[in-house]
Amino acid sequence: MHAIGIDIGGTKIAAALVDEFGTIIRSDRRPTTASDPRGIEDAVVEMIAGLAEGEEVVAAGIAAAGFIDAAQSVVYYGPNVNWRHEPLRATLEARLDMPILIENDANAAGWAEFSFGAGQMYSDMVMLTIGTGVGGAIISENRLFRGGFGCAAELGHLRIVPNGRSCGCGAQGCIEQYGSGRALLRIANELADAGGIGQGLAAARKGKGKLTGKDVGRLIQDGDNGALAALRQLGSSLGQACASLAAVLDPQIFVFGGGVADAGDLLLDPIRAAYLENLPARGYHPEAEFAIAQLVNDAGVVGAADLARKHVFTK
Repeated sequence: MHAIGIDIGGTKIAAALVDEFGTIIRSDRRPTTASDPRGIEDAVVEMIAGLAEGEEVVAAGIAAAGFIDAAQSVVYYGPNVNWRHEPLRATLEARLDMPILIENDANAAGWAEFSFGAGQMYSDMVMLTIGTGVGGAIISENRLFRGGFGCAAELGHLRIVPNGRSCGCGAQGCIEQYGSGRALLRIANELADAGGIGQGLAAARKGKGKLTGKDVGRLIQDGDNGALAALRQLGSSLGQACASLAAVLDPQIFVFGGGVADAGDLLLDPIRAAYLENLPARGYHPEAEFAIAQLVNDAGVVGAADLARKHVFTK
């Protein structure tokens, strides 16, 4: 019942042999050359072949950022790798003697958390991955929601500020511009420029010439007032988005992953507060739970493997 999960990122490819309980048996990792799609394809084939050697493997799942078609076969658009209408599933199946499934990376991570992590006691879950951008996954009635074209759950592009900051997607005011790791750095720099509670941030920036995510994360853990204020502002934006999502999706739990989620309750507390402040019909609408993701860096490979396994046995 083993399956293989592959998570193709902008800088690395992670791979793992995973059992039906979400346990990683063994793993592999290689650097990504984003400008070389054929090289990535070759690396994926080699990694799958290596992990499958001597094992009974039923399928392999490939998790990648971008738009994947509803058949989980074609990459319409990949932001990290130059894939445009790439028939990746057919290409890999032609080179490997096993079924292949292609899935959006945030969907794969969300499925892993739903099946084996923070969401496993619930039937309806929304996951937001707070990294450089904001990724999303939706589980509705125990099923991964992909939408009519396969491109659903791009939650980072929910618009929360009319005529707000320009986003790389072409719209304005997307949650990604206010609730991502990149947004946290922008807010932290603004506070550093303003002085006052931003003095600690300004000092860290002066020492290195710029602020990094690690700098802000360290200051958050150290209780720096400016860094905590930046995190609260970020959390407030995410909480507003969760209130809007609750009106549409009615999840039982929101799960937060990604590097910024390392802040734990320091992130969840302002998210909860803003969610409750903006929740429609508060007092009559049941209130969702909030949790930090548990699988961390393994979520992509575990989710991709499990989705591929389930696809083989349900089709």
